[in-house]
Amino acid sequence: MSIMIAEIKKLLLMNFQINKKIILGLIIALISFSCSSVKENEDGPYFGNGFKNGWADQSSISIWTRLTKNPDLNKNGIKFLDMELDKKTLNKKAKKPNFLIPKQIPDGYTIEEMEGAMPGILGEVKLSYYQNDHSKRIHTDWEIVDTNKNFTNQWKLDGLLSGTKYNIELLARNINTKLITDTLKGEFITAPDSNQIKAIQFGIVSCHDYGRKDRENGHMIYESLANKNLDFYVHTGDITYYDASNPYSFTEELMRFKWDRLFALPLQRKFFTKTTTYFQKDDHDVLCDDSYPGMVYGDVSFERGLEIFDKEQFPSNEHPYKTIRWGKDLQVWLLEGRNYRSKNTDADGPEKTILGKIQRDWLFSTLNQSDAAFKIIISPTPILGPDRPKGKNDNLSNKAFKYEGDLVRSFINKHKNIYICSGDRHWQYATHYDGTNLWEFGSGPGADKHANGWDQNNKLKEHHFLRVKGGFLLVDIYREDNNVKIKFSHCDVNGVVVNEKVF
Repeated sequence: MSIMIAEIKKLLLMNFQINKKIILGLIIALISFSCSSVKENEDGPYFGNGFKNGWADQSSISIWTRLTKNPDLNKNGIKFLDMELDKKTLNKKAKKPNFLIPKQIPDGYTIEEMEGAMPGILGEVKLSYYQNDHSKRIHTDWEIVDTNKNFTNQWKLDGLLSGTKYNIELLARNINTKLITDTLKGEFITAPDSNQIKAIQFGIVSCHDYGRKDRENGHMIYESLANKNLDFYVHTGDITYYDASNPYSFTEELMRFKWDRLFALPLQRKFFTKTTTYFQKDDHDVLCDDSYPGMVYGDVSFERGLEIFDKEQFPSNEHPYKTIRWGKDLQVWLLEGRNYRSKNTDADGPEKTILGKIQRDWLFSTLNQSDAAFKIIISPTPILGPDRPKGKNDNLSNKAFKYEGDLVRSFINKHKNIYICSGDRHWQYATHYDGTNLWEFGSGPGADKHANGWDQNNKLKEHHFLRVKGGFLLVDIYREDNNVKIKFSHCDVNGVVVNEKVF
């Protein structure tokens, strides 16, 4: 019905000369369509955003889902207006969101009528999970989704078996009729114990959004990753961009719109129901480019942006950082780069931090304690870089955070078999400084059209690989001739390996 209303509005807004018979015909068609749509509305709610999992270890995992009014996003909706503002002007005007919103949505339309809209709806959800025997599945009780958190619900599953594949099934039902309206099936695996010898493969992705997707139904990397033999997947952040057009997200409503739209894309939705996943966040997921405490974008504060990510839009954990052992030969560290940081503009020194003292001490302590053959630090932003010399003061490879960056690099350099994997940069790279133990592998952006920020011809001596294109990073840990090996593979968006390094 919203599509037909939108079409009528289009005609009226364009001042078409429509005679009375045509208007009468449109009204009759609208009434007829409205009557026939009553059943469709009663059929909901749906799992239009699928489900996500997060924070898996040997015995637990968090599950997230959202109920939607429709089974699929609004493909035929109205397009947002292009504001065509430069960054300086945009940031100034962002302080007046009530002025800016009408400039992006055409007069007479609602946000639900816009292209990609996936509105939420009240309803109840239930979850069950099992290994192989469906008759032995464990059920949760019915729960009402939280309207204050964008119609979402989360579960923490404990007491799981390590190194085990679990099947999962979600049910949705209408809160009034109590009729089941949608089902969703998927799977996940838990991490193997520290004494288990097992080949592990995982993928790392960074930087993508709806506006720069390379397929109508999502990002091609998710089809390519699905064809790999992944044990798990890590998204290092910049999952979407609040401060990118179509629309600029100056309000919580527009921020949620972008999450709802992105995770309704079929390739994303299918991938996340089949894959054990870890989500990290970065600046564009919280507020805007290079955001830090005290900043405001539109009518949303930096602190509120953290809450939306950590407590509403993604599986939650006690801390937004974690280390997980994946068998005898691998341990990974997922770092948090926004929650504890100082302002980028603060003077550098012992008190200036990105990690925060508690997380940094935890990182050093747990790395010292680990006896895994290979230790992988996964950071939302670079630790080695090199980054662009101008315009960036946001990560540990920049001069603005040199004091803490030197602390972290010095610690890592004292150890063997610690490797850094990072996101954030819109190019793929492998960096190594001669005479040190320091290696960093940048995953690159999730689409070719998202690649920028570095000149392909500017290959520095520390660059062992440089490619200004989209794709992802694949990491394999395996045994060969009684030797434990790790392989870092840069892949293009099709999943074709374009660079390999084995240790």
